[in-house]
Amino acid sequence: MKSPFVRFFVRWLVCGLGLWIAAGLLGSSISYGRIRDIVIAGLVLAVINIIIKPILVVFSLPAILLTLGLFMVIINGLTVFLASKLYTPLHITNFWAAVFAGMVIGLVNYLVTAILEGK
Repeated sequence: MKSPFVRFFVRWLVCGLGLWIAAGLLGSSISYGRIRDIVIAGLVLAVINIIIKPILVVFSLPAILLTLGLFMVIINGLTVFLASKLYTPLHITNFWAAVFAGMVIGLVNYLVTAILEGK
């Protein structure tokens, strides 16, 4: 999985799958119209994770170090919440639902990466 296009496509699918699972777990806190909305929201979230998330991590590095990495959960939630604000068919009711969705996406990312790398 060395091609950047393949890596981006996998990240896109993982973000969409994580959002879909989080929407199923949270019920009314995360809503979307059709499955197409989850796919597009996954694309928006993947682009945010590539462009904006590294900037957020650099600026919040003291908080990340002070909390021993737990502040990354808040950053993940912030990126999911930002994706819901940029792509309005994906509606997340509050920030804490976005934080939970970020944790679900992180778990799905970990599982997919472990399966693809054969660990």
